[in-house]
Amino acid sequence: MAAENEEPISDQEKVEIAADFILHSPPGEFNEVFNDVRVLLKNDNLLRDGASSSFSQYNKDQLTPVKVEGSELFCLITDHNDLGGGRFADPRSNQSFKYDHLRKEASDYKPWSPDPAVEELRAAIESEVTNYTLNHYKHGVPAVFSKDTDDGKVIVACIEDHQFQPKNYWNGRWRSEWSVLISGDVAEVTGTLKVQVHYYEEGNVQLVSSKEVKDTIAVSDPTEAGKMLVQVMEDSESEYQTAISENYQTMSETTFKALRRQLPVTKTKIDWNKIVSYSIGRELRSQ
Repeated sequence: MAAENEEPISDQEKVEIAADFILHSPPGEFNEVFNDVRVLLKNDNLLRDGASSSFSQYNKDQLTPVKVEGSELFCLITDHNDLGGGRFADPRSNQSFKYDHLRKEASDYKPWSPDPAVEELRAAIESEVTNYTLNHYKHGVPAVFSKDTDDGKVIVACIEDHQFQPKNYWNGRWRSEWSVLISGDVAEVTGTLKVQVHYYEEGNVQLVSSKEVKDTIAVSDPTEAGKMLVQVMEDSESEYQTAISENYQTMSETTFKALRRQLPVTKTKIDWNKIVSYSIGRELRSQ
């Protein structure tokens, strides 16, 4: 409700606020945020018509895995394989599909082929990245795409892994994207690594971290190029993950400890419910 002398929020402003909430949903909590936004907005038509683009952008930003017919491995929903019109490409199975961003399901499969000019290199990188992911990420999903950009032909390797533990009040996701910009027999490699964890037991704490990596590799031999890229990925991702673990350990011993209230002299947590019960009991006895 708008305060006195304040203009009410317009529908456009409501949609923008709703979309911002959705885009910032923690990993694994899209449905909860979406349902809360529905309650706040109280207008499903306005939400669907005005904020639907945020549904798709969220799934693409999160590198959302999707089961694809004809492939043992999942595909990923990303900006790199977005064909427009709600369709996405899966180079691994040579097909495209329609994706429902709310149900998170693929349908309406059609034949599709990646760019033949760089397919040998893309396929070689896909093979190496797939082996690396399956060996290093427990629930990892790899996907490798090729695309044309203003700077030239680019191959993008993506990895997504997540752990959703709502019963234990936490969810987390790993994302990495490695772009290989081809220029003759060499390529410029740019990697973006992201970690996001939400912990919400009796509180609300998020870890949001990212790192960018740059390197170069030779691409004259596709097989060797795939191995060189994976070596860069493994070295960079291992270093980043180790740094996060060390930093978290340091914070646990310093920053977090300083924020926590120390236990009382009894060395046990106070049961506030019992204290309230005792207080009520004393009041009743005094009457």
